[in-house]
Amino acid sequence: MKQYTPDELAQRTVARRAVEAVIWGMPAVNFDLMHQALVQAGGAWNQVAYWSRPVDWKNQTLTPNPDTIYLMPFFNTREAGPMVLEIPPADGGAITGSVDDAWQAALEDVGPAGVDKGKGGRYAILPPGYTGAVPADCIAMPSSTYTGYALLRSNLDSASDADVAKAVAYGKRVKFYPLAQAAKPPATTFVDAIDIVFDSTIPYDLRFFQALDRIVQQEPWLQRDRAMIDPLKSIGIEQGKPFSPDAATKAILEEAAREAHAWLELKYQGVFEPPFNEGSHWALPASPAVVEAMQTQFARVDSYPVDGRATSYSMAYFSARHLGEGQFYLMTIVDKDGHPFDGGGSYRLTVPPDAPVSRYWSATVYDRATHALIRNQTRASRSSLSPELRKSADGSVDVYFGPRPPAGKESNWIPTDANGQFEVLFRLYGPQKALFDKTWKLPDIEKVG
Repeated sequence: MKQYTPDELAQRTVARRAVEAVIWGMPAVNFDLMHQALVQAGGAWNQVAYWSRPVDWKNQTLTPNPDTIYLMPFFNTREAGPMVLEIPPADGGAITGSVDDAWQAALEDVGPAGVDKGKGGRYAILPPGYTGAVPADCIAMPSSTYTGYALLRSNLDSASDADVAKAVAYGKRVKFYPLAQAAKPPATTFVDAIDIVFDSTIPYDLRFFQALDRIVQQEPWLQRDRAMIDPLKSIGIEQGKPFSPDAATKAILEEAAREAHAWLELKYQGVFEPPFNEGSHWALPASPAVVEAMQTQFARVDSYPVDGRATSYSMAYFSARHLGEGQFYLMTIVDKDGHPFDGGGSYRLTVPPDAPVSRYWSATVYDRATHALIRNQTRASRSSLSPELRKSADGSVDVYFGPRPPAGKESNWIPTDANGQFEVLFRLYGPQKALFDKTWKLPDIEKVG
């Protein structure tokens, strides 16, 4: 058996525990990076980031939706106390959204698919251990963390300029203020991030641990995570103390982040088994155990799917309390023959007629390496809302992917980067029975040409 020196043992401990820290801390770091992007955009806690047009590639969050209007209130109840999020009634607009804690576990859904059922409502986000009064007309949402955010989509009726403006105006009817000021609420601060590179892609280097340290410093330890206190301390992350690794430790942490990234990439490929429909390559990009845990605040005492959670939050953000009521997602990283999508190739997806949605469907392309929108592309999606989208005689729609559009098919084409790989996310807003009973099936994407 190899004999290790004390220094070697110390280094191996740091490396081993740093890999596990990346896996464990992924959803919280993912959230922190979005908050840091808000700060870079000129925003602050208890303000609302929003995009005054459907997002383009400058929104570098993980797998965002370029066919809606986004609003993201970021809350911090440590000093402000409970925060009130007012959702307007669905009278000329509608919001699909959820409120998540700092670990991106859902507190509750809002809007027509949420608690208020489209009637509008006041949601009171309560800090950890809050025992004060909550007004009777408020929907109480206790949080185990002081910070978190809501992901709200002001739904579009179409992609026309008039309907975009209408959805923005409706979204800005949202109000966000401290409960202590409910008698005379201050104006909500909206920060428009539309022309800013809002980058929260995961950095697999020292920056990951710096973000994780910010979470550890600002949040209480949760009972389910107390076993991580000593492992984090051994890599230099400890509540109440500065994170300042020396050069040798920095090098170990950097290599550990790269190893964790490689491991997550391997796990990610396994997310697509089993597929949503037998014989297909489309799948919900999260395991049933992760979906259940994030919707129930990890209620099961015999399950803590940290590995699967890390995999999901390395490529996406946010969780809904009741997935499938307001929206549903199918994703694929390979074509019909099982080959990864090559950005230099040409592909076709045929969306069958009568898609089971009450609002819209969309197909969006992402950079396989970052899980963000491909940089410097003119558009990233096609949807049933796209005004120029051309249908076939039977009502089906052919969507094309590739570095160049097929002749005469520009209106149905999504550009790719010839120098990289890509992945495709298919969204269904207002999903209906035919999706879940599988009488309507989305076929695989085929390579053409």
